[in-house]
Amino acid sequence: HGFAWLRRVTEDNVDLNRNFVDFSKPLPVNAAYDSLADVICPARWDEATIAETAAALQAFSDEHGAVALQAAISAGQYSHADGIFYGGVAPTWSRRTLEAVFAQEAAGARRLAVIDYHTGLGPRGHGERICTHAPGSPGMDRTANWYGDDFTSPAMGTSTSVPLHGHNVIGMEAATPRSEVTSIALEYGTQPTELVMLALRADNWLHLHGDLSTPQGRDIKAQIRDAFYQDANDWKERIWERGIETQKLAIAGLMEG
Repeated sequence: HGFAWLRRVTEDNVDLNRNFVDFSKPLPVNAAYDSLADVICPARWDEATIAETAAALQAFSDEHGAVALQAAISAGQYSHADGIFYGGVAPTWSRRTLEAVFAQEAAGARRLAVIDYHTGLGPRGHGERICTHAPGSPGMDRTANWYGDDFTSPAMGTSTSVPLHGHNVIGMEAATPRSEVTSIALEYGTQPTELVMLALRADNWLHLHGDLSTPQGRDIKAQIRDAFYQDANDWKERIWERGIETQKLAIAGLMEG
C-alpha cells in the first residue's frame, strides 16, 4: 500500500516494520512517545506549529539525549493509532501476506539469507548493513563472517537505528522455523534525520487533517517522497552498487556451509 499513496504505512496507518509483535501478549510500552504524542503529531501544521513543536522536541533531546528522542519517536508505539511508527493491535494484511510468502517460498530452505531494503536513515547514499540478531548469537556470528566488520548493531549501539519493536525480520524468522536465517536490513540514507522525521510528521498531519489537492498537500507529498527516494543519478548508482555487493557477499556466505 505505502508508496502507492506516497505514505510509509499500510492502509490502516500501521508501520509494517513495527507490526511483527506477539499480539497475544502485553504490547510494548513507549512512555516517551506517549508524553510527546501531541508534539510529534499536532492537530495544526503551519510555520508557527512546526517551530513550536521543533523547540519542544529539542528540549526533550537536550534533557534526555538525541538517542532517547530517536527511540521515543521511532522505536515503535502501540497506543496512538493516529500517530507515526504505530505498530497496530493485530497482524495487518501486509504482515500476513509477507509471512505466507516466506512460509511458501522458503519452506524447504536449509539456510536463508535475507536482505531487507530500507531508505531514510543515515548518510545520503550509504547502505548501512544493520544486523538485528542478538549480540553473541549464531546469527550475528554468521553476519560477521559474511560481511566482515562492515555491519552495525542497534543492540550494541553501533547503528544509526535504535532497537525496534516488531520489526520485519522477527516475522521472517518465525515463518521459516526450520531454516538457518542470516538477515540484515540494508538502510540507505537520503536526507538528515530531522528532515525525514519532519516529512513523516507532515504526512501524518496531511492524512488526518489536510487536503491532498491543495498546494500544501502537494508540497508535503513531494517532501515525503524526497525523504525516502532520491531522484538523482549518483544516489541511484550507490544504491545499485552497494546492493549488488551485498547480494554477492550473502550468496558467498550461503555457499560456504
